[in-house]
Amino acid sequence: MDLDAISHHFFGTTDIDTLSSGALEAGRERVSIAFGTERDAGRKFALWAVLRATGDALDPMRAFKDPREQRAAQMYASAIGAADADD
Repeated sequence: MDLDAISHHFFGTTDIDTLSSGALEAGRERVSIAFGTERDAGRKFALWAVLRATGDALDPMRAFKDPREQRAAQMYASAIGAADADD
C-alpha cells in the first residue's frame, strides 16, 4: 500500500502533521475500522503501521493472530522505536 494513498484516503491529506486533533482522531477511527475488517495480511499490516505511526495501534500480540505477523509487527515497532531514540 502506498502511504500517500492511505493518508489521503483516511485523513484527507498526505500531510498528517497539519491535521487538527479532531481530524486526526477521525482519521484514526477510519483506519481502525478498516484494520478490523481487512483480510489481506499485507494491507492489514500497512494499516497497523499507520495506526502505530499516529499513536493508536494495538499491541502486536493482540493485533495479529498469525505468529509471523506478530513477530514482524514487534520487529517493526522495535526498529521504529530505535530510530526515534536516535533523533
